[in-house]
Amino acid sequence: MSAAYASQAVSQLAASSSTTEHRPLIITLFAIFVAATLAITVWAGRQTKSASDFYAGGRQFTAFQNGLAVSGDYMSAASFLGIAGAIALFGYDGFLYSIGFLVAWLVALLLVAEPLRNSGRYTMGDVLAYRMRQRPVRTAAGVSTIVVSIFYLLAQMAGAGVLVSLLLGITSDAGKILIVALVGVLMIVYVTIGGMKGTTWVQMVKAVLLIAGALLMTLMVLWKFDFNVSDLLGTAAEKSGHGAAFLEPGLKYGATDVSKLDFISLGIALVLGTAGLPHILIRFYTVPTAKAARKSVNWAIGIIGAFYLMTIALGFGAAALIGPEEITAKNPAGNAAAPQLAEYLGGVGTTGGAIMLAVISAVAFATILAVVAGLTLASSSSFAHDIYANVIRKGNATEKEEMKAARWATVAIGVVSIALGAMARDLNVAGLVALAFAVAASANLPTILYSLFWKRFTTQGALWSIYGGLASSVLLVLFSPVVSGKASSMFPDVDFAWFPLENPGLISIPLGFLLGWIGSVVSKEEPDKGKYAELEVKSLTGTGAH
Repeated sequence: MSAAYASQAVSQLAASSSTTEHRPLIITLFAIFVAATLAITVWAGRQTKSASDFYAGGRQFTAFQNGLAVSGDYMSAASFLGIAGAIALFGYDGFLYSIGFLVAWLVALLLVAEPLRNSGRYTMGDVLAYRMRQRPVRTAAGVSTIVVSIFYLLAQMAGAGVLVSLLLGITSDAGKILIVALVGVLMIVYVTIGGMKGTTWVQMVKAVLLIAGALLMTLMVLWKFDFNVSDLLGTAAEKSGHGAAFLEPGLKYGATDVSKLDFISLGIALVLGTAGLPHILIRFYTVPTAKAARKSVNWAIGIIGAFYLMTIALGFGAAALIGPEEITAKNPAGNAAAPQLAEYLGGVGTTGGAIMLAVISAVAFATILAVVAGLTLASSSSFAHDIYANVIRKGNATEKEEMKAARWATVAIGVVSIALGAMARDLNVAGLVALAFAVAASANLPTILYSLFWKRFTTQGALWSIYGGLASSVLLVLFSPVVSGKASSMFPDVDFAWFPLENPGLISIPLGFLLGWIGSVVSKEEPDKGKYAELEVKSLTGTGAH
């Protein structure tokens, strides 16, 4: 999308009487939310004394608290803004994101959560390097964690740009880039001061606010239709301009063979990606026992499931009450649908509308900040613990040096995220997150599963799987329509998209598993069966777990 078009879209949004007349009220409410989360971070920062506090919150959180925090980490800008927009514009096909994100938790619960909590200490690299050669595997794990986190961060930055532009009436590209930079600075502050404790408390508060905000909007939408879901769906289909097709598969995925393959690719990435997301994986280390890790995932499934059910009302409600033309006028990717719906429900041009818009947007912004902090913590922790302490310093770094390295890594990752987020600010955030899921499922998941469950897995297999899955998924994204060749691409004015699918999962995920198997089979290294036996007992029983 061209810069001029983006600027025009936000200009139309800024012209809304509600956002102009009531802007002081909106900014005040917004500032209160940000100040409250910063206060929590500073308070938690004073409790952060050791590496265990910084990386794992001292392992002091209960199953419910961690379940709430996992939900807060997982229900990102993609969940609230991207999915609502995707459903509002594409109906049934947009709702597929909700289904994929929810089903993915079964993979995390059944295969990863408990064994990972038992086997590791602070990072994914702890598990992968347990029975492999430490330095090459930890390096690969660190690189993969940082790349996946940065992909995910792009989505949060894009969502932040849309939200704050909406609230402040910012029309220029320079202004929106400044917003992205502000989010980056805030996330650096959260992580460097609060560590895992601060991040966890912010995520817990944000999860409660997000569920409350979504529930309020859901009830208000249903009330508009006398709690008749059939009327809601019928009105949405009629106003969408697509009729009955809006409620059936195929509006976005299914018109061509390529789009059908894209749908399969998206589904695989969503279902398998969660169990490989670094910022979700490190959450399992914050509870005291394996049983608490398992319970926290159960809590998370319940909370997240309830939220994704509510996205039906949010997305179809936006389609029925606002309409796709007005939604795309504000933001072509549909990311502003939820805030627009909030303003409509409160009354456009009224104080009630301004308050609804400000509260829902502030909750969404808190969502972005919490997820961004979790992602940054995951990548900076992996750099400090895996690459700096165990590769560069060969295990001789002190806790103080490790934490200092983590804080500097946070600054560096923040700068990179700001630069890339500025370029991705006009892309649909749900689509961007789906790319992060694909990269995580291609590079991390095969290696985690092979490490935990296959005794013949070797260092060479781990390296081939991580680097092969990472390289293939990132390269396919770079040469896909997400980056170039379409009006909605990151670079719309050039076309080097020779890979037709928007999500690489269909190719890169099987390739990650295949390379891990081939690398191990052809390796001359003899797997350490004793170490595997230790890992198996530890992962399944929790004996010797930290």
